[in-house]
Amino acid sequence: MLHQFTYLAPRTRAELHGVLADNGAAASLLAGGTDLLVNIRAGLARPKIVVDAKTVEGLAGLAWSEREGLVIHAGVTINALLADARTQNDYPLLIACARDLASHQIRNRATVVGNVVNASPCADMAPALLCLRARAVIGSKRGEREIPFSAFFKGVKKTAVAPDEVVERVVVPAASARARAGYYKLKRINGHDLGIVGVALSVERSGEMRLTIGSCAPTPILVEGLESSLPADAVVAKVLAAINPISDVRATKEYRSHMVEYYVRRLLDEVRS
Repeated sequence: MLHQFTYLAPRTRAELHGVLADNGAAASLLAGGTDLLVNIRAGLARPKIVVDAKTVEGLAGLAWSEREGLVIHAGVTINALLADARTQNDYPLLIACARDLASHQIRNRATVVGNVVNASPCADMAPALLCLRARAVIGSKRGEREIPFSAFFKGVKKTAVAPDEVVERVVVPAASARARAGYYKLKRINGHDLGIVGVALSVERSGEMRLTIGSCAPTPILVEGLESSLPADAVVAKVLAAINPISDVRATKEYRSHMVEYYVRRLLDEVRS
């Protein structure tokens, strides 16, 4: 028999915050449901309450301002992001990572916020958000706070978000717009397979270079503060020192390290040319 739970659909942020404050870890947030509902069916998640964030006013849509940059609210799906002209023009790294996430059907449901809140080491949107200095805006009955994605991931399936909090939006700063960037993801098969290795690289207009590596540690790894003129061997050495890959059913740790080096060198050639 399927696990039974209470379904709630709050209409306002205040109502949502109240539900989370009253129920804490007993409540699970539903956005796209592409992880939560699968885990419930598999018996991996047994929430007493499922709280639908899609019905909350103010938690949908994309916005842009010169002061803040790109604002991605909690209800924005991956396909909605892919279809946005501003994102296509100013944040190609977001588009590259989003395009590699699962299948078209999944992208119709999966949200940007849900992908990173799930905190998988191979989360497709994490590399772009880390490279582009994005930050999460987190709300609760206690108020609102911001946290950079460099401090967001705490372990496998663990984030800095408390049980009574919700990530209401992601802000990608205007200073990161039009950064030269690229992304490569290694999969066992072409299409919608989970990542064996993911590597993103961005070079900002200031000249600073940042790299993010997925599937090679308990969390996505950010390597930052690099000069764009740094020799490839030095960049590779810093990246390999930062990761801690494992061997599992998808790949050995040696193969993962080899592919990280290959992708880093390839991206350096492409982005710096």
